[in-house]
Amino acid sequence: MKKVIWFLTFSLLFSCSSDDSANLELGDEVENETPSNIPNEIGSIPCNNGMAGIYPCNGYDLVAHISLDDFSASEANDIWGWTDAETGKEYAIMGLDNGTVFIDISDAENPMYLGKLPTATTASSWRDVKVYEDFAYVVSEANGHGVQVFDLKQLRNVVGPPQEFTADGLYTGLGNAHNIVINETSGFAYPVGTDRDDEFNGGVHFLDLQNPIVPVLAGGWGLNGYTHDAQVITYNGPDADYQGAEIFVGANEDLVVVVDISDKSTPITLATLPYPNIGYTHQGWFTEDQRFFILGDELDEVRQGFQTRTLIFDMADLENPVLHHTYLGPTNAIDHNGYVLQDEFFLANYTAGVRILDISEIENSVVVETGYFDTYPENDNTQFSGVWSVYPYFESANIVVSDINSGFFIIKKSN
Repeated sequence: MKKVIWFLTFSLLFSCSSDDSANLELGDEVENETPSNIPNEIGSIPCNNGMAGIYPCNGYDLVAHISLDDFSASEANDIWGWTDAETGKEYAIMGLDNGTVFIDISDAENPMYLGKLPTATTASSWRDVKVYEDFAYVVSEANGHGVQVFDLKQLRNVVGPPQEFTADGLYTGLGNAHNIVINETSGFAYPVGTDRDDEFNGGVHFLDLQNPIVPVLAGGWGLNGYTHDAQVITYNGPDADYQGAEIFVGANEDLVVVVDISDKSTPITLATLPYPNIGYTHQGWFTEDQRFFILGDELDEVRQGFQTRTLIFDMADLENPVLHHTYLGPTNAIDHNGYVLQDEFFLANYTAGVRILDISEIENSVVVETGYFDTYPENDNTQFSGVWSVYPYFESANIVVSDINSGFFIIKKSN
């Protein structure tokens, strides 16, 4: 997040453990200390009696792990995935403080680190990556970074890995950005969390990907302030008034905002959603029927003392959403990124690892945790360590996980 709000960070330190780093920033914080008892490399280990080696687990096995040392990095952050339609191979794409790494996971028990795309400018704890067709788009909080474009087809024929890659394109119409969102249906990318003083007030930039290597600015939106993260969908949910519309749902620090961005020249705010005990409105994801939006607030555990709190909004009427249900997890760990796959919600829960929630009865306000894998076995404290993000969308059912302190993990549901 931006320097103008650093003073807020220090007011939070008393709420975190004594091990917390002095580098905390509001919105996405990291602790730089790497636990000394985490092995650098370990193989596949089943979850037995609540443990997979040193890692607490319930119903999920450890498939593979690659340490930060192997990536020559100090911290990990975002993670995403790409499946090559031509070869069927699966690849993980993980952000680091000093770049972005690409890992062939087609042999999941023996993942291959193919190489790194170095940061466009300087190192940063904040990096985000998404995929459109065969291209990865990378943003960072590093000053002047812009949007790196990487042709993923390069990964088909890597000789002598790991290689140092170069970007195939670089969009410089913005400097830093906290996140990037892509709607693969419309072919637009949406960098968010840019400079608060830019033309869209740190909101969202609309980038047309018709030429994937050369994104073109098609507008933007910032009337609702700084957007930390977002999801953009081509809507086919229950609200008949917006069938086929492109809907932007932003996590805007102290509220959720719903905007119709179908006409890039004239976005229309449909609703703004405050909610009780706001800490920091962080990130959310629609259920697959687009009826409910599942939101994480990153600082409510720190400021309010909640157990992991997940808010569920009923979005049946996009102009009048309502808070439907609040789920509280079993620990005091902070929630970070969460993603829906069918009837499950995969929650990156920092020190509590990845938590898997059954949302099949979400309409009846029933959400149940059915499994977890904890890559940070030291504790489940309310601190910014452990799992940053999770990507559960591979056809193989392998789930890739980024851990700030310990690097790259592959986990899979136990047989």
